Amino acid sequence: MRLILSSFLILIGLFCATLATAQNPFAPVVRVNDRVITQFELTQRLRMMRALRTPGASEELALDLLIEDRLRQDELARTGITLTDEQIREGMEEFAGRANMTADQFMAALRQEGVEPETFRDFVSVGLAWRNYVALRFGPRAQVTEEEIDRRIALAGNRGGLRVLLSEIILPNTPEFAARTQANLRQIQQITTIGGFSNAASQFSVGPSRERGGRLDWLPLSNLPPQLRQLILSLQPGEISEPIPVQNALIIFQLRAVEETEAEDAGVSAMDYAMFFIPGGRTDATLAEAASIRGQADTCDDLYGLAKNLPEDRLQREIQTPDQIPQDIAIELARLDANESSVALTRGNNLMLLMLCGRTPDLGQDIDREAIRRALVNERVAALADGFLADLRADAVIVRQ
Repeated sequence: MRLILSSFLILIGLFCATLATAQNPFAPVVRVNDRVITQFELTQRLRMMRALRTPGASEELALDLLIEDRLRQDELARTGITLTDEQIREGMEEFAGRANMTADQFMAALRQEGVEPETFRDFVSVGLAWRNYVALRFGPRAQVTEEEIDRRIALAGNRGGLRVLLSEIILPNTPEFAARTQANLRQIQQITTIGGFSNAASQFSVGPSRERGGRLDWLPLSNLPPQLRQLILSLQPGEISEPIPVQNALIIFQLRAVEETEAEDAGVSAMDYAMFFIPGGRTDATLAEAASIRGQADTCDDLYGLAKNLPEDRLQREIQTPDQIPQDIAIELARLDANESSVALTRGNNLMLLMLCGRTPDLGQDIDREAIRRALVNERVAALADGFLADLRADAVIVRQ
């Protein structure tokens, strides 16, 4: 009888201890070397991932990312790398700025999702310190040769031309959409496949190309505005660009393929284009009016007759160098051949019928080799850092509590 009673009391004790642990948010769930991850930290990371719409957000993924953070913290502590409060604050402002928010506004938005400010601060500080560390450690080993830059440029000079196959996602960039756009952007930036980007375009993009999963047709590289040309050249097929701000929107591109063409690619020194504005925004009625205009205008000159009795500001024609053209217009013109038109853009409460009148070739255009060099170095540093982190994990003692 005493044995049965003793066993019963032991079971009761074990049950109470387990229940107390489960109710303690600061109970350790994993030990990584000499550091622990608490239940509170795991819950907070998962909430933040869900608030940022991280693909595949789950407790398992949150725990995996926290383990990697502990490995980074171990290495940073070993090497003595730390950040000042000012540096951390700058990092928080930079991160929040991607959503057109201040750090305080961003933390307030996270707080509504149950995420404490300290969680965001810790996330930023570890990531920023690690970025600085790997740049110092691997930067000298990540140098690239002139031959590698030449291969990336892929003979884009006078010896031939390039054309690129892109996909795009267009996100609204206005105050009322800021939080949603930032959440969607975080999800998009973690995509690593062409199919995943296409699915995200169908789900999130507000551009006409969403019906095709964001896929664009082949474009001559020289059609693109200079800044975008350099950005695209810095990508590998499957990689995703940083968001490009245009009027009231952000555009993210994915490079699907690059192909050399036989035709020489002389570049563009000036663009001649016309903008026919139709009041009323993007509606069925304004789109129908635009279709009627397009049906009657074979060239830009034909637009003058159609705008004859309208206010002068309804039709504007410009001849500008590529760097003078507004980014969203330049990107849209890149898709057009002479005398082709588009109704993808708006200005204020006006639907814009945009027509390309012609391009003036430029035979003396240079490529920014330093921009390509920086992109190649960053790729190499990231690859070396990933391999180093995998080695740290293999050597670590990781114990689930």
